[in-house]
Amino acid sequence: MEISNKNIDNGKPFDWGRTSQDYARYRDIYPEEFYRKLTDRGLCVKGQRVLDIGTGTGVLPRNMYKYGAEWTAADISPHQIEQAKRLAEQAGMDISFVVSPAEELCFDDGYFDVMTACQCFWYFDHEKLMPKLKKMLKSGGRLAVMSMSWLPFEDRIAGESERMVLRYSPDWTGAGYTRKQLPPDDAVLRHFKLIDSECFDLMVHFTRESWHGRMKACRGVGASLDSEALAGWEREHKAMLEDIAPEEFDVLHYAEIIILSNS
Repeated sequence: MEISNKNIDNGKPFDWGRTSQDYARYRDIYPEEFYRKLTDRGLCVKGQRVLDIGTGTGVLPRNMYKYGAEWTAADISPHQIEQAKRLAEQAGMDISFVVSPAEELCFDDGYFDVMTACQCFWYFDHEKLMPKLKKMLKSGGRLAVMSMSWLPFEDRIAGESERMVLRYSPDWTGAGYTRKQLPPDDAVLRHFKLIDSECFDLMVHFTRESWHGRMKACRGVGASLDSEALAGWEREHKAMLEDIAPEEFDVLHYAEIIILSNS
């Protein structure tokens, strides 16, 4: 499903379905510390119903399944959900997957104890979504918003890869991340109150192959480039990694978690 948003990539269309296979293989990169930021706060654990919006290939529910929560996971892309179901079934996980825009989800009032949004919150129409999430979340429930981004001005490999993406996708707005905490916008705070937040650095391990795959699966590459441009980017990016990167390396990332309550 092709998506276009004037606030993202200057309105250039992208389709996560085009990169779902790479996404499934290379985007499952969060270290265990990332998930413990939720479980240490008593979230996404046994006895809770959790809704993960913008789930992609189900990275969050699949990695947190062992903590015992009952998961429902939704994404706008049928191809992403197809991969999510495949990976969950292979692992013997009972996760309910739904193909739907987040803004069109419909569950009973107070059905969920916790909701999560990982690496996707900026894609949603908060004016439409926030009142719906508030109603579907039980009174005093929690909404956890998480993100993790490489730091291109501090990590050479990340910086060089980012510059190559921008050569092929100059309108890509996924570039230039720094250690800057972004507060929830007014549309969020009209329905939820901020109760906790944390920012932290993470080192994420890659091989040349897995970093190339992770970059290919990003919005500015696999989800938006035509076949000819994608082939050119792949050739150049692989050659660049052979020139500057060892076979295995760590990439510096900056992560943020925001916890909101609906009461």
